[in-house]
Amino acid sequence: MQLHNTASGRKEPFEPLDPKRVTMYVCGPTVYSYAHLGNARPAVVFDVLARVLRHRYPRVLYARNITDIDDKINAAARAEGVDIGVLTSRYAAAYHEDLAALGVAPPDFEPRVTQYIPQILAMIRRLIDSGHAYEAQGHVLFHVPSYPDYGQLSRRDPRELLAGARVEVAPYKKDPGDFVLWKPSPPELPGWDSPWGRGRPGWHIECSAMAEAVLGETIDIHGGGHDLVFPHHENERAQSTCAHGGKLFARFWVHNGFLTDRGEKMAKSVGNVRLVRELLKHAPGEALRLALLSGHYRQPLEWNDEVIADARRKLDRLYGALRDAGDLAPAHEAQAPQEFVEALEDDLNTPAALAVLFELARALNKSEDAADKARLAGRLRAAANLLGLLQQSPQAWFAWKPANAEVPTPQEIEASIARRAAAKKAKDYAEADRIREALKARGVLIEDVPGGTRWRLADG
Repeated sequence: MQLHNTASGRKEPFEPLDPKRVTMYVCGPTVYSYAHLGNARPAVVFDVLARVLRHRYPRVLYARNITDIDDKINAAARAEGVDIGVLTSRYAAAYHEDLAALGVAPPDFEPRVTQYIPQILAMIRRLIDSGHAYEAQGHVLFHVPSYPDYGQLSRRDPRELLAGARVEVAPYKKDPGDFVLWKPSPPELPGWDSPWGRGRPGWHIECSAMAEAVLGETIDIHGGGHDLVFPHHENERAQSTCAHGGKLFARFWVHNGFLTDRGEKMAKSVGNVRLVRELLKHAPGEALRLALLSGHYRQPLEWNDEVIADARRKLDRLYGALRDAGDLAPAHEAQAPQEFVEALEDDLNTPAALAVLFELARALNKSEDAADKARLAGRLRAAANLLGLLQQSPQAWFAWKPANAEVPTPQEIEASIARRAAAKKAKDYAEADRIREALKARGVLIEDVPGGTRWRLADG
């Protein structure tokens, strides 16, 4: 198995520190609003990576955090006049609903920052005691020059990094690049007692402390979006390494690429983000998932309506192959094809893996032997499961309809198809055509195939 390691800038053979205990930590959302596609892409990508790891190793521990204390959370809660817990509980629940609709399995651990304040304080104390952090005017800051390897993750000179970053200029800093581990909280903001006064943690220290608490001092994989390489992951790497006495923090750093809209990065600041729950009103979650996996995870992914429509058509083909195969008993202990697994183990090459998946569907469509069909259907399901696809019955897939759409029920559709079949048998082709057009007008497309008629709901 190979993964691209951001720290080295190349693909490397992946061997866990302990093959019996593989660990992965991925930065999750800051819950002050609904999840957008930028939040969804890493969730889907690392869900697939967790599935691939579990296919290869007996025990995988996957942690994805929730940031539930943050200046943006504080501002949103004040604007609503509610406690931050009310706000973060609402949006964390919505995040879980959205990811479930995308077929993302829950991680093994989901630490929340507010539940790990003692661990954060303990790590800050170790950094102060070891000379890597200092207190100044109620703040505690990490002293960047104390860590000579700072900048190696993003592979740039620290001076260049600071020149391109939004660095807070403060008179109490020993160095312009020093970053906050703990900051004071006035009475109107959430805060916790600490040796340095009432305050709240800085962004970067949170993930370092939670990763250590749930997975240990050295983890196999640390993941997240490409935008986190600097400053978040660079700072995490520095403070964790120093807090652990120089031990390696993460053996592999894995980052997914941006989503783009007409070539421009999707960002709240630009105003071009797409909310997952809004998209789910118009397209099945599985189609959004396939769309997010259609390109290689490290590359930018251009998002538009055609991407979703194309994903729906592809899933129609896959589910159609299973539906046309009939009610076959699944092959026992079906395995994904080796070339499919090899594609995913080659730095999560989902485009290559999907090509194998559609080749399986074509073979299933061509097969005329019941035993061979059962074998191929089993392999198709087993392979798709590694991608989190084909997780429902063909009947459920083709019966999906947009929210508030006025389309016939499956029972009504089947009754219309039966009436059409009777009309064709009576050679009343005008009536048969009328029924077809009536169904089409209500958003139902039908197709005559050997052995009967199949249907699906039209896109949109």
